[in-house]
Amino acid sequence: MPRIGVSVAVPDPWGAELQEYRVAIGDESAARIPSHITLMPPYDVPDEALPGVVEHLRDAAHRSTPFRLHLRGTGTFRPVSPVVFIGVVAGISSCEQLAKRIRTGPLVTDVAFPYHPHVTVAHHLDDVALDKAFHELGSFECEFDVEEFWLYVHDERAGWQPTRSFTLTAPG
Repeated sequence: MPRIGVSVAVPDPWGAELQEYRVAIGDESAARIPSHITLMPPYDVPDEALPGVVEHLRDAAHRSTPFRLHLRGTGTFRPVSPVVFIGVVAGISSCEQLAKRIRTGPLVTDVAFPYHPHVTVAHHLDDVALDKAFHELGSFECEFDVEEFWLYVHDERAGWQPTRSFTLTAPG
């Protein structure tokens, strides 16, 4: 049964920069996790349901308009979760609407936390490393247009692999 995720990819050079930082600070799992903003968290899908999921994602993309995303500064989910992230400061509602469209039909699921778009830069590290990431990336900033999202499939050896993009095509 494939494990999938749906995300907005952070484009290079910023995506590679954040991924390399995450690995360098000690989050070795990040070598197999491209920088992204999650729209649908990891979810197990039976093989026979995958074509329906792809059609559902295509429909969600066709009903969504491209948007501008602005990332700036750091935040944290501590003490609830040992995570430091880059914040989304513009494009939040567009991410929320897109995630809501995706998390319907064959992808309805209960989630542990309310949706909060962000880019994880440190996860499951000690407090010293989390504090370091919080301070060192505090001045990080970038902007880019979101014109697509990706279906990722988890591979045990290679990690999260982007397998199909879905272009946002609704008129603005």
